[in-house]
Amino acid sequence: MCHHDCPGFKIERFLQPCLLLLLSSGSSYGYELLEEVRKEWFQNEALDPGLVYRSLRKMEEQGLVCSEWVTGDSGPARRMYVITGAGRRVLEAWVVHIQSQLQRFEKFLKRYEGLLLKEKGEKLQ
Repeated sequence: MCHHDCPGFKIERFLQPCLLLLLSSGSSYGYELLEEVRKEWFQNEALDPGLVYRSLRKMEEQGLVCSEWVTGDSGPARRMYVITGAGRRVLEAWVVHIQSQLQRFEKFLKRYEGLLLKEKGEKLQ
């Protein structure tokens, strides 16, 4: 988690690839997706459930997922989400983007670590 001076990244943006990745393994309900996203990527952060549901609705409007109401033997009807072909293509684009960002971050960290080693060496002299 970033210090208050670090803007970090927008959870809203990263939710899309997370939800698409989970749905690429099979259909799921909103609450199950919320719990899985928390467990996998946001266990140490306060994740607003409304944000997940809004993201799912927006992705449905964009044609990345589709949903239908499913009724069970007990309890209320629940909305079942399924990834679409367009959603799979967007997920693939996210993978390329994340790989690129990962390389950028690794270069950043390597340079920072070099700076720390240099400073440590200067202090020892």
